[in-house]
Amino acid sequence: MTLSKLSLRTRIFITMTLLILVASILIAGVSVLQYKEEAEEYHKERLARKEEAIKKSIDYTLRYTTYEVSTNKIPLIFKEKIFELSEIHNLPIKIYDLDGNLLIKSKGTFVNNGETIPKNIIYELESLYNKRYIVRFEKDGKKFQTSYTYISDSKAKPLAILNLPYLQDDDFITRELDEFLRRLAEVYLFMLLIAIAMAYFLSKYITRSLKTITETIDQTRLDKRNKRIALDNVSEEIYTLVSAYNSMIDELEESAAMLAKNEREAAWREMAKQVAHEIKNPLTPMRLTVQSFHRKFDPTDPNINQKLKEYSDTLIQQIDTMSSIASAFSNFAKMPAQKSETLDVVKIVGLALDIFNEGYIAFPSTGEQVIAKFDRTQLIRVVTNLVKNGIQAIPEDRVPKILVNVTEEGDHVCITVADNGIGISDENKKKVFEPKFTTKTSGMGLGLAMVKNIVETYKGNITFTSVEDKGTVFKVSFPKE
Repeated sequence: MTLSKLSLRTRIFITMTLLILVASILIAGVSVLQYKEEAEEYHKERLARKEEAIKKSIDYTLRYTTYEVSTNKIPLIFKEKIFELSEIHNLPIKIYDLDGNLLIKSKGTFVNNGETIPKNIIYELESLYNKRYIVRFEKDGKKFQTSYTYISDSKAKPLAILNLPYLQDDDFITRELDEFLRRLAEVYLFMLLIAIAMAYFLSKYITRSLKTITETIDQTRLDKRNKRIALDNVSEEIYTLVSAYNSMIDELEESAAMLAKNEREAAWREMAKQVAHEIKNPLTPMRLTVQSFHRKFDPTDPNINQKLKEYSDTLIQQIDTMSSIASAFSNFAKMPAQKSETLDVVKIVGLALDIFNEGYIAFPSTGEQVIAKFDRTQLIRVVTNLVKNGIQAIPEDRVPKILVNVTEEGDHVCITVADNGIGISDENKKKVFEPKFTTKTSGMGLGLAMVKNIVETYKGNITFTSVEDKGTVFKVSFPKE
């Protein structure tokens, strides 16, 4: 898992911990380098100080010696003095002639540079401005410096070459470094523990507000009233985010309300168009009937009564059609009342089926009792609409069969209405419960939409299964309580 996929809380925790670790490593590394540089500088200056002190002692010896001050007299001049100087300064001493040949040395030298000085060193020594040459090397894991410089007489004329081998003893500095690193480790370990604790609580504090915001955003829905976020004592960034979310919620609610209003207005406009269209259909034959009666009316016609009856029947039939359209629209527009009656669902379904004279309607559940709370009138309306739909779906060339059943499923009551009609095509299945959708040549397509409206008002649901040219089964389910 990459760092970018981790939670903000985890990233804050890891980042703060790593900062302490990296800082401790960098400081330890810089400290080691600093100690090494200081050690090198210390040994360089120490050798220079010892060399300067020995040269002053040599100059003093040369000034007050009874021997002739010359190169070949150096062994005699320093025959005893060289051991004294070596012991005083705790440093081996060698003196060479100007050609690099050994003249005299103190005892106990820990570096054997040979009895002659290499020619390249003599050449470098002669070419240097300060007439001092340093050679650094390691042997048996130890570091050494050896310096070469001239011994001059009172007239600054070179007499010999002074060689001082110097062992760089780093034990004391190493112990100091180890002690410093140990204390540094202790301090940073303590700081690391504090940083881990601070990172934990700080990340928890920072992400607590973000977690609240995230949970609220996850619950945001367009179809319900959303809660505003209320947080106190938050940072400016979190406050800006919360303000933006609350503003969005306000705008969302306004947009949702406006959208719902527009949808309702559009639905009612469309419904009004449909009602006007359906009402116009019977008005045309009514008008034609009245015009025909007016044009052909003859009081002396012996069949006048029969013709009058035919005209009246036609008008009454069209008026009934208009009344049916008005009733269907009224029933759909009227929301069912939240009236809960304790009733026997089996009995009420049986009463609803009594209005049908068709002998092919089967209802095998008449011997049982299923008690639930529902509105009696609305339940009858649901059953009659589903049965009417089933009857109208059966083609004339087929032996009709309608099966109505009432069952219990846990704490729910289920009513099923099955027919052996033409079924519902896949294309029309998603439109079945839409207002004004119908496959019949007459009717407004409000029946199933009204049934769905009633059932959902009582916290139930309606579903169906259908096979083309085989039939359809509608299932209404609602809670008993």
